[in-house]
Amino acid sequence: MALDLPLRKIIHVDMDAFYASVEQHDDPSLRGKPVAVGGGAQRGVVSAASYEARKFGVRSAMSGFLAKKNCPDLIFVKPRFDRYKEVSKEIRSIFHEFTDLVEPLSLDEAYLDVTQNKKGNPSATLMAREIRSLIYERTGLRASAGISINKFVAKVASDVNKPNGQKTVNPEEVEAFLEALDIRKFHGVGKVTAEKMYRLGIFTGADLKQKSASFLEEHFGKSGAFFYQVVRGVHHSPVKPHRTPKSVGAERTFDQNLSSEVFMLERLDHIATELERRLKKSQMAGKTVTLKIKYSDFTLQTRSKTLPFFIADKDLILDTAKDLLYQEEMQNSVRLLGISLANLNTGKDSGGPKDKKAKYSVQLTFDF
Repeated sequence: MALDLPLRKIIHVDMDAFYASVEQHDDPSLRGKPVAVGGGAQRGVVSAASYEARKFGVRSAMSGFLAKKNCPDLIFVKPRFDRYKEVSKEIRSIFHEFTDLVEPLSLDEAYLDVTQNKKGNPSATLMAREIRSLIYERTGLRASAGISINKFVAKVASDVNKPNGQKTVNPEEVEAFLEALDIRKFHGVGKVTAEKMYRLGIFTGADLKQKSASFLEEHFGKSGAFFYQVVRGVHHSPVKPHRTPKSVGAERTFDQNLSSEVFMLERLDHIATELERRLKKSQMAGKTVTLKIKYSDFTLQTRSKTLPFFIADKDLILDTAKDLLYQEEMQNSVRLLGISLANLNTGKDSGGPKDKKAKYSVQLTFDF
């Protein structure tokens, strides 16, 4: 079988417990101990956790209070984002020794298209091993990698042998690899979507593959078409060296829960000011304003409104956020508020497969 489009060699590199690993590297006394980057106070939130902490169920976005309850010996350290950016820049310089087609997803992960590369190396597997070795040699940090024919499969594969490992999914192995995969391992399937799939009898990639495109679109909307294609190994999104952001936002977690809209409006004013600053810095504007509300019981609610014109002005953002705040009554006291702007003036999104008639096959002679 053969694809109409030429196959690519994609590497997804994901640093292992990046923030926590940087802290353990810079402070030897933290090595081998459960470490959480973030706030350990009553209102603190974990930004990242070392693998020693993860064994106790400590995870990012968990409250510091709960993290400490799960792991009494947990050591909290304050985040040093300037340091993480410095290390990230050094890691990206390694990527660019192999290819200029590097798409950073965050400070600690990126896609690399090495189909044509600066090393003249035909093996993406060997290049991934060399990249991980150079990262350790120059930074003292460990990385994992996934290697395959597209971004989706490479990203899923990078989780298989974590930490400090890599997984290659060759072209002829792609469909079998995805069929055997737990549906929760599919990139893009969150907790809510996974639970919905379970109710529909979808537990593995093989189950997902049995569903028709119309069935998946009926139950999952536009995402249904995406799921229909990726489970067949189809994902045409190229590695984009300059990623276009889909939204810009700002949010705040409060020291004390807010139970009155009056206090919330005061906080929203500050958040809107920060959002305006970020928009001006990036020279962006958007049409869709989203208000994010996290209640004291940690339930999350979002409310959105799309305007007929682009905005970046604080007052217009705040006025729209106020409308969304009063759209319905508060369910509980509030611990976090956020405002984001989407539908940005950055051009059309070209990510993700859109061709429902694409052929779902791979070229067996492609050397990885």
